[in-house]
Amino acid sequence: MIAHVEPFHAIAVSRLAHDMEAAGHSVIHMEFGQPSTGAPARAIALAHKVLDDEAMGYWESVPLKSRIARHYADTYGVNVDPEQVILTCGASPAFVMALSCLFRPGARVALARPGYVAYRNTLKAMYLEPFEMDCGEAERFQVTAAALEALDPVPDGLIIASPANPTGTVIAPEEMAAIAKVCRSKGIRVVSDEIYHGLTYGGRAASMLEHLSDAVIVNSFSKYFSMAGWRLGWLVVPPELIDAARARMGNLFLTPPVLAQKAGLIAFECRDELEGHVETYARNRTILLDALPELGLGRIAPPDGAFYIYADATEFTDDSLAFCTQLLRDTGVCIAPGVDFDPVNGHRFIRFSFAVSTPLIEEAVRRITPWFADRRLLQATHSI
Repeated sequence: MIAHVEPFHAIAVSRLAHDMEAAGHSVIHMEFGQPSTGAPARAIALAHKVLDDEAMGYWESVPLKSRIARHYADTYGVNVDPEQVILTCGASPAFVMALSCLFRPGARVALARPGYVAYRNTLKAMYLEPFEMDCGEAERFQVTAAALEALDPVPDGLIIASPANPTGTVIAPEEMAAIAKVCRSKGIRVVSDEIYHGLTYGGRAASMLEHLSDAVIVNSFSKYFSMAGWRLGWLVVPPELIDAARARMGNLFLTPPVLAQKAGLIAFECRDELEGHVETYARNRTILLDALPELGLGRIAPPDGAFYIYADATEFTDDSLAFCTQLLRDTGVCIAPGVDFDPVNGHRFIRFSFAVSTPLIEEAVRRITPWFADRRLLQATHSI
């Protein structure tokens, strides 16, 4: 029996966008959650030197593991032994390793809906049962302790993300603590995706490790550190899972790229440059929050962090994939259909990524404003 894994529809939209670019059209890419900026300048400079001077090979950076462990002490007040840090080829392999260390095939794992499409599909690919908890406006599109407490039967595991994709919502520290309490009392193992930490527009996001010492943490250099193409991430596991995680990393993936590990260590010391990116995202966020309600997209998930706007487009469509495809063809602005993130209600939602430059955000708004106005006029005409 082969597991059925559904497609990632935004990839098809993006493929069309790249075909349009190849044909000479101007396209603004707001479909994926990837920074348009490159790695920090000092990290790139070091990479050039490494390429010139070292042959590289299979290698795990002990200094990088130690630096990540220090990051947890400095940022969250949590003590992590460097041996608990497993360096990975990005967050996606880290997620696979986390699930395979914690759960047997057939285990039931709860997660928020809407949520990142790969959570659901990776669970299915690994013969685990995703149990999607419908999280709407009342729950700020996040799992709550009360909803988790009410589940019967009790799930084997829980995936949380704060800030979340596609919404950008952050779980408040007191709610995070309450979720941890439920999981501890019911024996629910937690995988916490913290890939968007560092990208918040108020207070910092709490780590689940502040509340639950046996949580498994997934993180990456792709978002805050602006190193998506370097394929470098990490897993933090409790001591009893170190051997299992190391065995999986060695057999399935060997080691992360040596070049990325060396650059990643330097990236930790480039905070001024990286915080400049966060300031850009904050400006872009403000522009969209001001513009989208004027277009008829007034119901927006609270974008506390990450670089997404998840908007209810019910006024315009009940087929978000077709809607995003037509928007791209007509305006050259590429965004993601909500159906990827929510197979039940996502046909009414769309997601904008604002991880591009501010001039591109401004140009995108200029292009889509008349397009949405035409559709509102058409809706009004049909209702007469």
